[in-house]
Amino acid sequence: MFSTLKLTVSHAPFWHIGSSTSSKSRNILLASLLAVVPGCYQYGQAAVGVVTIAIASAIIWELLINFISRRPISVGDGNAALVGMIFAMMLPATTPWWAVVTGTFFAVVIGKGIFGGIGANPFNPAVLAMTIVMLSWSHLFDFNAALLNYQFDFNAVYPLVLSKAFGAPAVESFAVMDLLKGKQIGGIGSTFGIGLILGGVYLMLRGYIRWEISVSFLAGIFAAALGFNFLNPELYAGPGFHLFTGYTLIGAFFLATEDSSSPVNFIPMLIYGLLGGALTILIRNIGTHIDGVLYAILIINLVNPIVDKIRPKAIGKGV
Repeated sequence: MFSTLKLTVSHAPFWHIGSSTSSKSRNILLASLLAVVPGCYQYGQAAVGVVTIAIASAIIWELLINFISRRPISVGDGNAALVGMIFAMMLPATTPWWAVVTGTFFAVVIGKGIFGGIGANPFNPAVLAMTIVMLSWSHLFDFNAALLNYQFDFNAVYPLVLSKAFGAPAVESFAVMDLLKGKQIGGIGSTFGIGLILGGVYLMLRGYIRWEISVSFLAGIFAAALGFNFLNPELYAGPGFHLFTGYTLIGAFFLATEDSSSPVNFIPMLIYGLLGGALTILIRNIGTHIDGVLYAILIINLVNPIVDKIRPKAIGKGV
C-alpha cells in the first residue's frame, strides 16, 4: 500500500528573492531614513523622541507577546522595529508618548501578534494601528493645530485640509517641487517626497518591494484625480497635488507593499494597486475624511486574498 501525504499550503506570499527577513527589515529601515532624517531635522527633538519611543515600544511589545505566547524570541528579525518606524513616520512630531505606545501595541500585538506573527497578518500592522489611533484621538492628528507653534519658512497649512474645504484654487500656491522638498506639514516621515521616492526606488531595485504595486497605486491616484479634475477643475485638485501630499508616497512604497497583506501575482498586483489609488481619491474628494490612503489600504488588504486568486488563462489552454 502506498501512503498518500496531503500537503497543506497556506495563502501567499511565497515570493523569494534570496534574502532573509532581518536583511529585508534592515534595508527598509535604511530606506525610510531618507524621509525620516529630513523630518526630524524639520521638527526637531520632538520628532526624534516620537521615532525613538515608537521603535523601542514596538520591540518591547514584541518581546512581551513572545513570552506570553511562549514563542521563540523574534525581535532579532527586525520586523518589530520596522513596524515601529513606519508607524512613527505617519505621526505628527507633537504626538504624546502614551499615544505612540498605544499605537505600537495595536500594531504589534493586535495587528500582527494575535494572527500568529510575521507573515500571518491580513492587514498592514502600522496602517491598522494608525487608523485605530486616528479614530480614537482625532484631535492629535489635526496637523494644523498640532504643529501650530512651529516656525516654518513656508506655507504652514496642511494641504489636504485646504483642498477639502476650499477646492482646487486654494492649493495653487503649493508647487509640486516644493511638495517634493517637504515644504508642507504632516507626518514626521511622510512629507519629504524626494526621500520617499529615492527610498522606494532603492527597495524596488533590490527586490524588497514589488514595483507593480507601487507604480499601479500611483497610477490609480493619477487617473482618478485627473478624472475628477477634468469633471470640475474648480472643485477638485489635479493629480500632481494628490500624488505628493498626505500619505500618498509613503502609502505607495512602504504601506501598500507589505508582504503579508499584498498579492504576489502580476495581474492581481496591478489590480490591487489601481484599486487602492482610486479609492484614495474617492475618499479624499467625496468622503468625510481628509486623507484616504490609510482607509484605502485597509480595504485592499481585505480583498487581497480574492484579488490574488485571479489567474489569466494560458494561451491555448482548454477549459
